[in-house]
Amino acid sequence: MTVREQTEILELSTLSKYACTSSGHGKRNVYEQKCPLRTEFQRDKDRILHCNSFRRLKRKTQVFLSPVGDHYRTRLTHTLEVAQIARTIARALRLNEDLTEAIALGHDLGHSPFGHSGEAILDEICPHGYKHYLQSVRVVDYIEKKGRGLNLTYEVKNGIACHTNQFAATAEGNVVRLSDKIAYINHDIEDAIRAGILNPSELPEKPVEILGKTKSQRITTLVTSIIQNGADEIRMTKDIKAAHDELRSFMFSYVYTNPTAKAEEKKAKNLVEQLYAYYKKYPEKMPDEYKRISAKFDVDRAVCDYISGMSDGYAIDLYTDLFVPRSWK
Repeated sequence: MTVREQTEILELSTLSKYACTSSGHGKRNVYEQKCPLRTEFQRDKDRILHCNSFRRLKRKTQVFLSPVGDHYRTRLTHTLEVAQIARTIARALRLNEDLTEAIALGHDLGHSPFGHSGEAILDEICPHGYKHYLQSVRVVDYIEKKGRGLNLTYEVKNGIACHTNQFAATAEGNVVRLSDKIAYINHDIEDAIRAGILNPSELPEKPVEILGKTKSQRITTLVTSIIQNGADEIRMTKDIKAAHDELRSFMFSYVYTNPTAKAEEKKAKNLVEQLYAYYKKYPEKMPDEYKRISAKFDVDRAVCDYISGMSDGYAIDLYTDLFVPRSWK
């Protein structure tokens, strides 16, 4: 009996009836021989962790565009925090922790440079539209490994595609959906306080009273609420959800649209627009894998894929090379 087979038997005997076990699940678009050591979901987790798109998350904006300072979140640190919260919930509910972690690590692979402002402008100028959660699936299907993709399992891709506002096909996918919300609201509060655009005393009184005064207290309250509700329906209790939603509304009103946090947003949008127009006019200037995407789909799809995969710094450097005159040496 292989190590993988032993793990699959252990899952069947220890995980909840609501868990998505490795045995009987994990089908891929292209068949592959099973690994003697790892389950299908463990393989997906490793593939995501080692792919180029995952590494680029370290230079992609979370809320503050290219912040100066080591402690502001990036898209990568956000992803790791989501994975940690999701694993805690999955373990407590006896769900499949490997599947949960794979979804969490891959959920933002398709996020654009410059955060949601980059997403908004790509959605506006690309005729196909642009949603980062759907782009994350494109990344693992058509873009990674020079167009070959990662050949991930259905359950992982479904969880990635549904992580924003849709119910996933698995309990594990729904755990990640709520973990993403828990993570970004609370770490964005901390970053906004660090940036001086939010004072802790300005947070709405009732949610703070219910959820807690500190990031740690709030995350613990939210996670505990999900765990106490059980695995049959992944959700927060009604009062906790109401407090979370009020805190989220406050963040959208006072932080995510704050002029200080968004001071460079117009420049970022102009940069993305000009890069898009340039590569649509000169698609031959794109790397070979995006030329292949252009031939398979169309130019707009390829240009959107190329730009959305860029880190903030790479996009700025590329724009500088293309549009900013250099001094004569």
